[in-house]
Amino acid sequence: MVQSSFDVFTLWKEIYNKTENIWNNTLQETLEKKIFAENLGQIQSQYVQYQELVNKLTESYLKQANLPTRDEIANVASLIINVDSKIDQLEDEFDAQRDRIIKEIENLRKSVSSLEKKLDKVIELLNQTLEAAEESKTSIAAAGNKTVSK
Repeated sequence: MVQSSFDVFTLWKEIYNKTENIWNNTLQETLEKKIFAENLGQIQSQYVQYQELVNKLTESYLKQANLPTRDEIANVASLIINVDSKIDQLEDEFDAQRDRIIKEIENLRKSVSSLEKKLDKVIELLNQTLEAAEESKTSIAAAGNKTVSK
């Protein structure tokens, strides 16, 4: 007796190869037909119409529920981004102005300090002039008293 072994995997591979070739040929023929492309186009246009209907219904529901739509949220997000960029610009301008103002304040401090020194000198000279004027006045008065007493 000859015993032959039964290999399940070989049988499975043969069935797969035969059915794969048949399905491949059938699908290739179907894809090449003009009617398939027309039907696929109709399905796509119906899907687009369905999607538009769903979008309109969703928007209507959101309005009734007093909730924002995707477009409204996108608009608000855009506005927020614009405000954020304007704030960044203002911060940059503020930093530039602050640096300029700090330099101007430093220059003013130096000028005021210089003016204070000059004013101190002027006051000192005025005091010296007043002292000299008082001394000459007292010396004139003393000289006048001496002549009167003689």
